Amino acid sequence: MAIKKLCERAYSRGDSRYERLANISVSHLYNLRQSKTYRNIRTHKDCTRPAKRAIGTRRRPDPQGQPGFIRIDTVHQGDKDKVKGLYHINAVDEVTQYQVVCTVERISETFLIPVLEEMLTSFPFKIQGFHSDNGSEYVNYNVAKLLDNLRIKFTKSRSRKTNDNALVECKNGAVIRKILGYAHIPQEYATEVNEFNRKYLTPYLNYHRPCFFPETVVDKKGKERKKYCYENMMTPYEKFKSLARSEQYLKKGITLEDLQAQADSMSDNEAAERLQSGRETLFKTVFERKA
Repeated sequence: MAIKKLCERAYSRGDSRYERLANISVSHLYNLRQSKTYRNIRTHKDCTRPAKRAIGTRRRPDPQGQPGFIRIDTVHQGDKDKVKGLYHINAVDEVTQYQVVCTVERISETFLIPVLEEMLTSFPFKIQGFHSDNGSEYVNYNVAKLLDNLRIKFTKSRSRKTNDNALVECKNGAVIRKILGYAHIPQEYATEVNEFNRKYLTPYLNYHRPCFFPETVVDKKGKERKKYCYENMMTPYEKFKSLARSEQYLKKGITLEDLQAQADSMSDNEAAERLQSGRETLFKTVFERKA
C-alpha cells in the first residue's frame, strides 16, 4: 500500500518515471515481490563463515588404558560482598586418577598460563591429552599454543554430553570441596593455598588416598555398566604401578624407585594428619588475618 501511494505522489508532482507505477494494482506489487528477479536484487544473504582455526577437538578422549590423558576443570572459592574469591585448577588423569590441584588469583592469561605449565610438569608421566569443558579460560589461543608446543592433544566436551568431563567434576566435590570447603577465600591468598596444595594435598591424594577403579561389564542386553569392586580400590600411584610396562610412561629423570620412596616416606595416617595440620595452619592464616 505504502509503495503504491508513494508512486502516485511522485507522478502527481511531475515525475513521469512513475506513470505506470502510479496505476499499478497492489496485488500485482505482491506478485512482483515474489519473483526470483526481485529477490535476487533486493535480498542479501550473509552466509555463516567457517572458523579458520578451531581450538581443540570436540570429542571424548580415548586413552586406551594409557596414562597421560588428563581432565581439567575450574573450582571457584566463593564470592563475598560481590568480590570474587580465588580459583582452583583441578586436573585428574583418566586412567590412574593421579590428581594435581593448583590455585590462582584469577583465571586470566597472566595467572593461568604459568600455573598450567607448573601443573603439567607436576605429573610424573608424560602428558598426551588435555580435556576441558568449553570454558573460555581453557578454550583460547594461548592455552592451545602452550599445548601445541608440548605436543599435547587438546579436546573439549561435546554438546549435550554431560559425562564427558564427569571424572574431574566428581573430584571437585569429593576432594576440593571436602578439604577446602565452600567459604570465600580472598584472591590475595592464592600463593599460600597453592603452597598447601603442592606440599600437602597433591602428595596425599596420589600416594595415600585410595580410589575406586571401575570395571566395565556387559549385561545380557549388551549394555555396558560400571562395576565398582572393593578389591579394585588403590591409590593413583598403585594403579599406575600396576599398568603393564609402566616405566615407559614416566618422564625422563623419574623412576619407579623415586615414586615408591615418596609413597613409603610416611604411612597413610601420618599423611592424613599432616594434611589436617597443614589445612588448620592455612585457615588460621586466612581467616584470622581477615578478622
